[in-house]
Amino acid sequence: MLTSKTNCPVPFEQQPLNEYLSLKKSWLFSWSISSKKSFIFGILYLFLFFGLFTTVLFKFLIPLYDFYHNLLVNLFVSNVIMFLMLLRIYLGWSYVLKRLLSATVFYEESGWYDGQVWVKNSDYLMQDRLIGLYQVIPFITRIKYAFLVNISNFFVLSFLNFLLDKCIHILYIV
Repeated sequence: MLTSKTNCPVPFEQQPLNEYLSLKKSWLFSWSISSKKSFIFGILYLFLFFGLFTTVLFKFLIPLYDFYHNLLVNLFVSNVIMFLMLLRIYLGWSYVLKRLLSATVFYEESGWYDGQVWVKNSDYLMQDRLIGLYQVIPFITRIKYAFLVNISNFFVLSFLNFLLDKCIHILYIV
């Protein structure tokens, strides 16, 4: 469903609408625009997958003998991986949103040295802004909420690690 605009000088793959459609088709970004239920379950599945992966990895690389420290380190690393994944999704959607909402489009015809600027006419501008406002902004809002949950998980894990260290320290003193 990629569209080619006949009176648009921007190359096909650099047109904001086509960038939006190609981003929507890619695996990582299509997962982020699915229904709320599948998005939440997807985050949980990926978090569990990364948790199991880091458990196996750390079991061989860093042998921690304390089960709770090992669990907290694995959850922390999984949380960091999820943060980076959400960051990639957020940056991709925000880049496309910026190009959709902008009245001008910067593009390159053949290389990095020949940048051009195209001013959208009113039809393209209205179509792109409607897609940006009603299609892309809800995805970005969802990703921001996922960031909030991810960062709160980070603080909870840090607090649990702090408590665990203090409890172990007290037990060794006594």
